[in-house]
Amino acid sequence: MPIRHHFEIPLLVLSIATTVVAYLVSIALIASGALEPWVVIVLLAPILLFFARGQMYAAQRVNGVKMTPTQFPDGYRMLVEAAARFGMPQVPDGYVVLGNGQINAFASGHGFRRYVVVYSDLFEIGGQARNPDALAFIIGHEVGHIAAGHTSYWRQLGMFASNYIPVIGSSLSRAQEYTADNHGLCNRPHGAPGAIGVLAAGKYLMSLVGFDEMADRARTERGFFPWLVNILSGHPVLTWRAAALRDRSRHGRVF
Repeated sequence: MPIRHHFEIPLLVLSIATTVVAYLVSIALIASGALEPWVVIVLLAPILLFFARGQMYAAQRVNGVKMTPTQFPDGYRMLVEAAARFGMPQVPDGYVVLGNGQINAFASGHGFRRYVVVYSDLFEIGGQARNPDALAFIIGHEVGHIAAGHTSYWRQLGMFASNYIPVIGSSLSRAQEYTADNHGLCNRPHGAPGAIGVLAAGKYLMSLVGFDEMADRARTERGFFPWLVNILSGHPVLTWRAAALRDRSRHGRVF
């Protein structure tokens, strides 16, 4: 079974502690008569998050093309296989949405439902002429977010304040991405090079990307600004992700 990145839980505890402190400060400010806009946002976070998740899910239900045994059956099969591999009792919904050139996918949920969304331009890599293994890796990655609890309402509420604080929220997000990559690798190990290729160069040039060359550059592309790009990003930089996928003897670098 895929492993959880060793920094994920400590960073999650720090994020929850940050949110708790933000709530306590907000309550204290309200009690003293101060009514700053950010205080209201923090106190209304449970309601705001609930409606944001509900609206996001509804948008996929009414605009996306749902993966079923008769509609995008390959994607549906990959969803079922990933859920079974991770021991999930319920297969998440899967939707294909118009990408307009964007290469992206994400996982989320609302209520008791969980779902995966794949942009059409990314889903196209699953065609037999391209790299179905890469698509299976990506779908496994997104289902992995669900299996690891990253899409839980309570988890996201606990992370609410840290998302607005530089480094803390983004560092937790990077650790979660490594955990999801571990799920993708467990689901379809041969798809890792193609997944890195499409994220680096797009669906048409992905086959020209050397996976080992990307991974090797994790050791050479160093310095303050490469570090800064990573530390401010919600995803690990691609060279570091490639290195982590290739070298399974250690966890991926978060910092």
